[in-house]
Amino acid sequence: MTILSSCTTDTIIGAAQALMESALVAFPTETVYGLGADATNPVAVSRIYSTKGRPENHPLIVHIPSLDLLGEWASEIPDYAISLARDFWPGPLTLIMHRSELAGDFVTGGQNTVGLRVPAQPLALALLKSFVSLGGKGVAAPSANRFGAVSPTTASAVEEEIGAFLDKERDLILDGGPSLVGVESTIVDCTGSAPRILRLGAVTAEMIEESTGLKVLAPEQVDIRVSGSLDSHYSPAAKVVLDALPESGEGFIAWATIPTPSGAVRLASPSSIEQYARDLYSALRLGDQMGISTIAVLQPEGEGLAAAIRDRLKKAAF
Repeated sequence: MTILSSCTTDTIIGAAQALMESALVAFPTETVYGLGADATNPVAVSRIYSTKGRPENHPLIVHIPSLDLLGEWASEIPDYAISLARDFWPGPLTLIMHRSELAGDFVTGGQNTVGLRVPAQPLALALLKSFVSLGGKGVAAPSANRFGAVSPTTASAVEEEIGAFLDKERDLILDGGPSLVGVESTIVDCTGSAPRILRLGAVTAEMIEESTGLKVLAPEQVDIRVSGSLDSHYSPAAKVVLDALPESGEGFIAWATIPTPSGAVRLASPSSIEQYARDLYSALRLGDQMGISTIAVLQPEGEGLAAAIRDRLKKAAF
């Protein structure tokens, strides 16, 4: 396993070739770092599951470089899905659609749907474009961490999380700096008559309704498994306590305007909702690195990205 911090054109072409040869490549996206494999290669994809300790019925998101490849992976594409792709790709939005024959059970978790995304991070896009130029179709890439643990937002966090499980001779980690969004993509079910949010993220219901002209449906009674849908997820080793002040020796995450109680260890002091999302996972990871047993978090109020942050914290504290 090699960490590549100076990602030149030749480096990216080499990483794309490694994907073609069944290697795993961890790479940055604007949300979190992903652990990528050739989405048409069952042997390579099986290594994602074993590296992460991920249940094999838990589907993966396929990353593609542009809207042009949507029809390769999806068999039914509603007009509103095209509107969403045009408005928010590249970006932190995953679309769930009925799969084509290209999407195998080993990617979809045995479901008849597939999740697709075009990331906005320049290095990720360059890797995907290079991969397709070599004959690839798409890169399956969940977050580059052990299953259920805190998602990584830096290359060093990837190495810390799964470095011991990667092949030191073949696999790669591409260092593109910290992820700018910091929480996973919004997942939208596009298999029905109107969009339905299955996972909250930076693309909000209001943004989706403005794009499509349709009312976003409630998520109840949807029998589609997606990433991050379990009750417990995004969890550090420390116990996470919500909307409570910390005791002495405990970690603390809260707005910059809120003072740190005596003896508590300040892990993050965001001054904007964007910074809150960007710093959340690194702060939880820092608490574990410091050996802190309990982390108290004062959650942000409001909708949009604040709601996505609360969703992640609820699962981290489950």
